[in-house]
Amino acid sequence: MFRSRPFHGVSGIFIPIFKEVSILIEVKVRRDRIHVSGHAGHAPPGQDIVCAGVTALVQTLAESIQALTEDTITYEISPGRADIYYGNLSEKSRTLVDSFFIGICMIAGEFPDNVRIT
Repeated sequence: MFRSRPFHGVSGIFIPIFKEVSILIEVKVRRDRIHVSGHAGHAPPGQDIVCAGVTALVQTLAESIQALTEDTITYEISPGRADIYYGNLSEKSRTLVDSFFIGICMIAGEFPDNVRIT
């Protein structure tokens, strides 16, 4: 997606300048961490169901591992970014991560232009 901003050249002529804007949520699932970054750009901020769905899954995973298991994790969640770090997970936590992955895959399947899993 490209967005333009106006630029008035030396002669006063209006020249649009194009800047590439990345509109995509990237989800990286690794053995010891999950990293989510970006914005879906599916709808205006506050109305984007793709961002809301991904955010709900990430927050639920982090809180579920802490509340329902004995496992220790660390995580940081902020607008446009989430990092969840973990070591050796119990079977219960691995099931929660698998459930998260199923949910993310469903969203990516429905909105492939907005979510990428790597």
